[in-house]
Amino acid sequence: MKLRCRECGRLRDFEPAYVCEYCFGPLEVAYDLDAIRTRISRDIIADGPASIWRYAELLPAPAGEPVDLGTGFTPLVEARNLGTALGLDHLLIKNDTLNPTGSFKDRNVAVATNVALSYGFDTLSCSSTGNLAGSVAAYAARAGLRALVFIPADLEPGKVGAASAYGATIVEVDGSYDDVNRLCAELADQYRWAIVNVNLRPFYSEGSKTLAFEVVEQLGWQAPDHIVVPVAAGSLLAKTAKAFGELVGVGLVDRVQTRIHAAQAQGCAPVSLAIQQGRDTITPVKAHSIAKSLAIGNPADGRYAARAVQASGGWGTACPEDAVQEAMALLAETEGILSEPAGGVVVAGLRQLVQEGRIRRHESVVICITGSGLKTTDLFEPGEGRRLHLSRARASEFEQLVGAVEKAPAVVG
Repeated sequence: MKLRCRECGRLRDFEPAYVCEYCFGPLEVAYDLDAIRTRISRDIIADGPASIWRYAELLPAPAGEPVDLGTGFTPLVEARNLGTALGLDHLLIKNDTLNPTGSFKDRNVAVATNVALSYGFDTLSCSSTGNLAGSVAAYAARAGLRALVFIPADLEPGKVGAASAYGATIVEVDGSYDDVNRLCAELADQYRWAIVNVNLRPFYSEGSKTLAFEVVEQLGWQAPDHIVVPVAAGSLLAKTAKAFGELVGVGLVDRVQTRIHAAQAQGCAPVSLAIQQGRDTITPVKAHSIAKSLAIGNPADGRYAARAVQASGGWGTACPEDAVQEAMALLAETEGILSEPAGGVVVAGLRQLVQEGRIRRHESVVICITGSGLKTTDLFEPGEGRRLHLSRARASEFEQLVGAVEKAPAVVG
């Protein structure tokens, strides 16, 4: 196992490093896929733990038992009702709201935490739009490390409260996520902290691959025709493409022809805009979106996400901001999955892809729902006719409301 520069391709020893010393490009973990092919099989994976660590051969895994909260192997569920509403016969949801802290970030932090322990760090830190802060705090508590998280001061209270509950020290910064991230990049050079998405980024980002590994395994070692991925920094999407390539490289699947689609909202869509314009250079934007977990105006992995989408034949969507909450409600009311706004961006983006003919009815589609809406319930208000009030606990009074109850609408028949 080595580190490889994503720009010049040079290799270097496996160590806590994140920038190429020759061209200053970002580093990533590189594997000897031919060697792994002799040690891995579908049966071996099936006999492994029901967590991300069933894919330890394709992760920077610790030598011993990993520190874990049971992250990964979340359900891949058939979404018949939502599929009917959108005109799709084979729609599936990868439900990562069921990870330990309610988001896919647990995958990344699980890997980063174990790398941090291996190299003797005593502080786990991050810059975060919300979900990562909670995940870092939880994993730090599990590993016996100090947690120090940096966030924009305007995040959803539920996400801040979760990080606080796990015992983290929270540093709120007046400014955008991009401001917070720049601060953490400076601090990474001054303090020996494991800032998971800065100086441990090559290892942290590898955790994202496990979502795609699971999707293919849960489909009987078949890749879907399409996958729709929310984009913030772009790492989840870029690593989805890396995961597909590695599955082929170690012989677990023969080929992958999945079209990867990026989902963003109009208030912060630098990656989707680049894709639509046929380029991989990302023009930073000032983020202003209801989907705060995706509001990264200068995405670290944006160019790699754009390249992955273009190479797969996919597309980038930028849904209207006012479509996000409607799509969140549609997902909740059709499939019983309460997502944060990022999930609304994905569902709204999927609707666009179907309407534009980029996804056809008979094709198999997986959408990635990456964060729980239980942290953002303030965005939901009861619909008209769905919230009734009794001044007294009397059946006779309730009978006056029975008509309203029976008329409560169903989204899908």
